[in-house]
Amino acid sequence: MKTTEEIYREMMDCFARETGMEPDGTGELAVRMYALAAQVYGLYQEAEWTRRQCFPQTATGEDLDKHAFLRGLVRQEARPAEGTLRFLVSGPASQDLTIPQGTVAMTAGLVSFKTTREGVLKAGTNAVEVPARAVQPGAAGNVPAGTVRTMAVAPVGVDGCTNPTAFTGGCGEEGDEALRTRILASYRRLPNGTNAAYYEQEALAVDGVTAVTVLPRNRGLGTVDLYVTGPSGLPSSDLLAAVQEDLQTKREIGVDLQVLAPAGVKTDVLVTVKVREGMDGGAVRSAVAAALETFFDGTLLGKDLLLARLGQVVYQVDGVENYKFYAPANDLAVAVGQLPVLGTLAVEEMP
Repeated sequence: MKTTEEIYREMMDCFARETGMEPDGTGELAVRMYALAAQVYGLYQEAEWTRRQCFPQTATGEDLDKHAFLRGLVRQEARPAEGTLRFLVSGPASQDLTIPQGTVAMTAGLVSFKTTREGVLKAGTNAVEVPARAVQPGAAGNVPAGTVRTMAVAPVGVDGCTNPTAFTGGCGEEGDEALRTRILASYRRLPNGTNAAYYEQEALAVDGVTAVTVLPRNRGLGTVDLYVTGPSGLPSSDLLAAVQEDLQTKREIGVDLQVLAPAGVKTDVLVTVKVREGMDGGAVRSAVAAALETFFDGTLLGKDLLLARLGQVVYQVDGVENYKFYAPANDLAVAVGQLPVLGTLAVEEMP
């Protein structure tokens, strides 16, 4: 694209050719010409911006959302991580203790989580687990087990809290490139109301669905099976029911449709890491654990688990200088309808 200076120089040369006069570069005419050149440059920029936004391959932001709308797609919203908080007392409780809904607990890094329903620590017990989710959506809420340690305001009689398992499933708003990939895929595999692409598109439109695998005629003619996953991996019964209900109203007449959870392929991960000099080894190991726990999400549906990909996840953690996997020992082949799920995770420091 021409610059303002190039446009101005062309205009001045054209003026000289047409009039036979050589304009003074510091006079009023030159000033007006330069102002006009700046306006023309702005028109070039506007035309170029319009050209980019006209096509899904180059559109961005809200204009890319409009291309998605034409394909029946929407940008996936940011999601908070979900998990469980365990509330503790030092000894068996003498009476029932109520954990109010909305009780907030935090990590040392001040990542906050709140309970999503009321819990009751029964008399004679010393702990109760209550479902919770991150206060703020995004990947920052994906924290390893045991990192939640304090409460903003402790419920009456409760001495402490922790998270027995990792909080997972937190993700930011879908970026332009991820949305663009889905839009272009919808053109390559055009849904026609009866094919696998149609059922996949409709299932992905249900809130909370991360990935879908469609198996036409899996149980014979007239059958369609769908395996779906959620942000954290294996779908909840509520998500399966929501997809089943939605697709029952959209399926072809006479089609026997089932929405299923994939079979989880449990994978233990043992990795040692060399921590960069000057970095906190404990903090780096925790960050590696969080990164690996986040990696095992619903997007792995039907995909082989590659050691190279796991290594990339580990090496991208700030402070990791080197690493070595002891488990898994090799790449893991995953069949259609299967999902790699994280089993035992151990992150140790190289001697």
